[in-house]
Amino acid sequence: MARPKSKSAARLAGKSTAKPSRKSLTANMSAGNADVLARIADALERLAPRPRAAPDLTIADAYVWHPDGHLAPVPHVNRVGMSLLQGIDRVRDMLVENTERFAKGLPANNALLWGARGMGKSSLVKASHAAINATFARANKSAPLKLVEIHREDIESLPELMTIARASSFRFIVFCDDLSFDNDDTSYKSLKAVLDGGVEGRPENVIFYATSNRRHLMSRDMIENERSTGINPGEAVEEKVSLSDRFGLWLGFHRCSQDEFLAMVEGYVAHHKIKVSPDELRREALEWSTTRGSRSGRVAWQFIQELAGRLGVMLKDD
Repeated sequence: MARPKSKSAARLAGKSTAKPSRKSLTANMSAGNADVLARIADALERLAPRPRAAPDLTIADAYVWHPDGHLAPVPHVNRVGMSLLQGIDRVRDMLVENTERFAKGLPANNALLWGARGMGKSSLVKASHAAINATFARANKSAPLKLVEIHREDIESLPELMTIARASSFRFIVFCDDLSFDNDDTSYKSLKAVLDGGVEGRPENVIFYATSNRRHLMSRDMIENERSTGINPGEAVEEKVSLSDRFGLWLGFHRCSQDEFLAMVEGYVAHHKIKVSPDELRREALEWSTTRGSRSGRVAWQFIQELAGRLGVMLKDD
């Protein structure tokens, strides 16, 4: 005969077989649904991120473009004063005039600065930007120009930069230093469409300045290969060199003479107040250029750094 269960055992058995309440089931289901919804929302956010906030273009006059859509401000631009650019008077005046027209909202051309290395192509772009903004500042007007540097390898993201610029009230000089293209590089086609020929075209508040050692931005062997191997070599060559035609202003920089090189050196010496006799300066400068095998603004500046360091002179920023 089975013994009757004790009261405590009966209570335990009742608890083990009791059904969960409707309230607890509802709470568990709500927590599970909330977790699922949160994961779905995170996935959708990754697929379609929120629009990037418009960049603050009031904190600097110069920026560097990054292909992720970010404009990084440049508090201090690495540049030299306009007065220190010697031997390029004609192209200097042409670029400054073109930049000033653009700043005033008048028609202006994209500019290609091409030619000998170290002759101040990129320095002239940065100096022109600073000179125009300084002119407006002296007239108690706000700086009209923003200088945006885009790296050669980021050219394919140029349409996104144009979208940002088009929506802004500022005017932009988009600057690409040392622009050139290799055999297998087709990104120049994107640049062609942006500069001239696309449906939207170049925004009215944007101008494009580029520097290159090549007049047509393509290596000579690329063009010669097209002439020798193309089914229709004339059309192939035209397609390659048509990029430089998008630049209405071509400014050529050529190797400087000995007198121009010495003028560059003397200009730096006077600007930085380096005390050295004229005869000694001339002799050492010519010896420096001979050992380097070239004469240019870059070589002149490298000599000045050597001379100032040897004499214990600090080179002040402009």
